[in-house]
Amino acid sequence: MKLYYSHNLNPRVAVAAAKHLGSPVEFVRASPQHPDNIAAFRAINPNALVPVLVEDDGRTTWETDAVAFRLSQIAGSDFWRTGPDAVEMTQWLSWSAYHLGSAAAPLYFYRIVFPTFSKEPVNEAMLAEALADFRRHAETLNAHLADRRWALGETVSYADFRLATALPFAEGAGLPVAEFRNIARWHDQLWALEAWREPFKGID
Repeated sequence: MKLYYSHNLNPRVAVAAAKHLGSPVEFVRASPQHPDNIAAFRAINPNALVPVLVEDDGRTTWETDAVAFRLSQIAGSDFWRTGPDAVEMTQWLSWSAYHLGSAAAPLYFYRIVFPTFSKEPVNEAMLAEALADFRRHAETLNAHLADRRWALGETVSYADFRLATALPFAEGAGLPVAEFRNIARWHDQLWALEAWREPFKGID
Protein backbone atom coordinates (compact mmCIF):
# COMPACT_ATOMS: atom_id res chain seq x y z
CA MET A 1 0.00 0.00 0.00
CA LYS A 2 1.43 3.37 -1.02
CA LEU A 3 0.66 6.89 0.12
CA TYR A 4 1.76 9.52 -2.38
CA TYR A 5 2.39 12.88 -0.75
CA SER A 6 4.13 16.24 -0.92
CA HIS A 7 5.11 18.74 1.77
CA ASN A 8 2.09 20.97 1.15
CA LEU A 9 -0.67 21.66 3.67
CA ASN A 10 -3.18 18.91 2.89
CA PRO A 11 -0.76 16.07 2.14
CA ARG A 12 1.00 16.90 5.42
CA VAL A 13 -2.25 16.16 7.27
CA ALA A 14 -2.63 12.83 5.47
CA VAL A 15 0.93 11.79 6.30
CA ALA A 16 0.46 12.84 9.93
CA ALA A 17 -2.72 10.75 10.14
CA ALA A 18 -0.94 7.73 8.66
CA LYS A 19 1.95 8.12 11.11
CA HIS A 20 -0.42 8.56 14.05
CA LEU A 21 -2.35 5.42 13.07
CA GLY A 22 0.80 3.39 12.40
CA SER A 23 -0.55 2.66 8.93
CA PRO A 24 1.34 0.01 6.94
CA VAL A 25 2.04 2.28 3.99
CA GLU A 26 5.03 3.02 1.83
CA PHE A 27 5.39 6.79 1.69
CA VAL A 28 6.20 8.08 -1.78
CA ARG A 29 7.02 11.74 -2.23
CA ALA A 30 5.64 12.95 -5.54
CA SER A 31 5.31 15.94 -7.84
CA PRO A 32 2.05 15.13 -9.62
CA GLN A 33 1.87 18.39 -11.56
CA HIS A 34 5.28 17.90 -13.18
CA PRO A 35 4.79 17.41 -16.94
CA ASP A 36 6.54 14.03 -16.73
CA ASN A 37 4.17 12.79 -14.01
CA ILE A 38 0.77 14.31 -14.67
CA ALA A 39 -0.57 11.61 -17.00
CA ALA A 40 0.35 8.80 -14.60
CA PHE A 41 -1.21 10.64 -11.68
CA ARG A 42 -4.45 11.23 -13.54
CA ALA A 43 -4.74 7.45 -13.72
CA ILE A 44 -4.97 7.29 -9.91
CA ASN A 45 -6.49 10.72 -9.23
CA PRO A 46 -8.25 12.61 -12.03
CA ASN A 47 -7.17 15.87 -10.38
CA ALA A 48 -3.49 14.87 -10.56
CA LEU A 49 -2.92 15.92 -6.97
CA VAL A 50 -1.70 14.33 -3.76
CA PRO A 51 -2.36 12.76 -1.34
CA VAL A 52 -3.40 9.53 -3.00
CA LEU A 53 -3.62 6.17 -1.26
CA VAL A 54 -3.10 3.16 -3.54
CA GLU A 55 -3.89 -0.18 -1.94
CA ASP A 56 -2.33 -3.49 -2.94
CA ASP A 57 -5.45 -4.51 -4.87
CA GLY A 58 -5.30 -1.29 -6.94
CA ARG A 59 -8.03 0.54 -5.04
CA THR A 60 -7.30 4.28 -4.93
CA THR A 61 -8.49 6.91 -2.51
CA TRP A 62 -7.81 10.61 -3.01
CA GLU A 63 -8.59 13.78 -1.06
CA THR A 64 -7.04 14.19 2.38
CA ASP A 65 -10.16 13.52 4.44
CA ALA A 66 -11.06 10.41 2.47
CA VAL A 67 -7.50 9.09 2.81
CA ALA A 68 -7.61 9.62 6.58
CA PHE A 69 -11.00 7.90 6.77
CA ARG A 70 -9.76 4.88 4.81
CA LEU A 71 -6.59 4.58 6.90
CA SER A 72 -8.66 4.75 10.07
CA GLN A 73 -10.93 2.00 8.69
CA ILE A 74 -7.93 -0.19 7.93
CA ALA A 75 -6.52 0.42 11.40
CA GLY A 76 -9.85 -0.29 13.09
CA SER A 77 -9.38 2.96 14.96
CA ASP A 78 -11.84 5.52 16.30
CA PHE A 79 -9.44 8.27 15.20
CA TRP A 80 -12.10 8.89 12.56
CA ARG A 81 -15.23 8.84 14.67
CA THR A 82 -18.01 6.56 13.44
CA GLY A 83 -20.07 6.46 16.65
CA PRO A 84 -22.00 9.16 18.49
CA ASP A 85 -19.32 11.78 17.73
CA ALA A 86 -19.47 11.24 13.94
CA VAL A 87 -21.91 14.06 13.25
CA GLU A 88 -19.97 16.57 15.35
CA MET A 89 -16.71 15.51 13.71
CA THR A 90 -18.20 16.00 10.24
CA GLN A 91 -19.45 19.40 11.35
CA TRP A 92 -15.96 20.52 12.37
CA LEU A 93 -14.35 19.11 9.23
CA SER A 94 -16.78 21.08 7.09
CA TRP A 95 -16.34 24.21 9.21
CA SER A 96 -12.56 23.94 8.98
CA ALA A 97 -12.68 23.63 5.20
CA TYR A 98 -15.04 26.52 4.58
CA HIS A 99 -14.11 28.90 7.39
CA LEU A 100 -10.90 28.63 9.42
CA GLY A 101 -8.96 26.77 6.75
CA SER A 102 -10.11 28.97 3.90
CA ALA A 103 -9.03 32.06 5.87
CA ALA A 104 -5.61 30.60 6.67
CA ALA A 105 -4.88 29.31 3.16
CA PRO A 106 -4.05 32.64 1.43
CA LEU A 107 -1.91 33.70 4.40
CA TYR A 108 0.03 30.45 4.14
CA PHE A 109 0.33 30.60 0.36
CA TYR A 110 1.26 34.25 -0.12
CA ARG A 111 3.57 34.55 2.88
CA ILE A 112 5.33 31.19 2.68
CA VAL A 113 4.93 29.57 -0.75
CA PHE A 114 4.57 32.50 -3.14
CA PRO A 115 7.90 34.17 -2.23
CA THR A 116 9.75 30.97 -3.20
CA PHE A 117 8.90 31.45 -6.88
CA SER A 118 7.86 35.07 -7.36
CA LYS A 119 9.00 38.55 -6.44
CA GLU A 120 5.72 40.13 -7.44
CA PRO A 121 4.07 42.31 -4.78
CA VAL A 122 1.33 40.67 -2.74
CA ASN A 123 -2.12 42.17 -2.38
CA GLU A 124 -1.87 43.27 1.25
CA ALA A 125 -5.53 44.29 1.40
CA MET A 126 -6.52 40.74 0.51
CA LEU A 127 -4.23 39.35 3.20
CA ALA A 128 -5.60 41.80 5.76
CA GLU A 129 -9.10 40.58 4.96
CA ALA A 130 -7.99 36.95 5.31
CA LEU A 131 -6.37 37.75 8.64
CA ALA A 132 -9.55 39.38 9.90
CA ASP A 133 -11.50 36.31 8.80
CA PHE A 134 -9.01 34.04 10.56
CA ARG A 135 -9.38 35.97 13.81
CA ARG A 136 -13.16 35.87 13.55
CA HIS A 137 -13.28 32.13 12.97
CA ALA A 138 -10.57 31.43 15.53
CA GLU A 139 -12.85 32.97 18.15
CA THR A 140 -15.37 30.23 17.39
CA LEU A 141 -12.82 27.45 17.84
CA ASN A 142 -11.31 29.10 20.89
CA ALA A 143 -14.71 29.20 22.58
CA HIS A 144 -15.39 25.59 21.66
CA LEU A 145 -12.12 24.47 23.24
CA ALA A 146 -12.70 26.36 26.49
CA ASP A 147 -14.15 23.38 28.32
CA ARG A 148 -12.67 20.43 26.46
CA ARG A 149 -9.23 18.93 26.01
CA TRP A 150 -9.65 18.03 22.34
CA ALA A 151 -12.13 19.07 19.67
CA LEU A 152 -14.39 16.10 20.39
CA GLY A 153 -13.76 15.67 24.09
CA GLU A 154 -11.10 13.76 25.98
CA THR A 155 -9.23 11.97 23.18
CA VAL A 156 -7.59 13.18 20.01
CA SER A 157 -9.37 12.58 16.71
CA TYR A 158 -8.91 13.38 13.05
CA ALA A 159 -10.99 16.52 13.67
CA ASP A 160 -8.07 17.91 15.68
CA PHE A 161 -5.62 17.24 12.87
CA ARG A 162 -7.90 18.82 10.29
CA LEU A 163 -8.71 21.90 12.34
CA ALA A 164 -4.98 22.46 12.90
CA THR A 165 -3.99 22.07 9.24
CA ALA A 166 -2.29 25.48 8.92
CA LEU A 167 -1.10 25.93 12.50
CA PRO A 168 2.36 24.34 12.08
CA PHE A 169 3.05 27.27 9.75
CA ALA A 170 1.55 29.94 12.02
CA GLU A 171 4.76 31.92 12.48
CA GLY A 172 5.61 32.22 8.79
CA ALA A 173 2.01 32.79 7.75
CA GLY A 174 1.40 35.37 10.46
CA LEU A 175 -1.45 33.47 12.10
CA PRO A 176 -2.03 35.06 15.53
CA VAL A 177 -2.43 31.81 17.45
CA ALA A 178 -1.05 33.32 20.69
CA GLU A 179 -4.08 35.63 20.85
CA PHE A 180 -6.31 32.60 21.45
CA ARG A 181 -5.37 30.91 24.71
CA ASN A 182 -7.43 27.76 24.24
CA ILE A 183 -6.24 27.22 20.68
CA ALA A 184 -2.63 27.71 21.75
CA ARG A 185 -3.02 25.19 24.59
CA TRP A 186 -4.75 22.70 22.30
CA HIS A 187 -2.12 22.98 19.59
CA ASP A 188 0.65 22.55 22.16
CA GLN A 189 -0.96 19.19 22.95
CA LEU A 190 -0.98 18.30 19.27
CA TRP A 191 2.64 19.40 18.97
CA ALA A 192 3.56 16.86 21.64
CA LEU A 193 2.51 14.11 19.19
CA GLU A 194 5.49 13.25 17.02
CA ALA A 195 3.22 12.25 14.14
CA TRP A 196 1.85 15.78 14.05
CA ARG A 197 5.05 17.62 14.89
CA GLU A 198 7.32 15.74 12.48
CA PRO A 199 5.18 13.83 9.97
CA PHE A 200 8.00 13.64 7.41
CA LYS A 201 10.61 12.32 9.84
CA GLY A 202 12.31 9.27 8.38
CA ILE A 203 10.56 9.49 5.01
CA ASP A 204 11.86 12.74 3.49
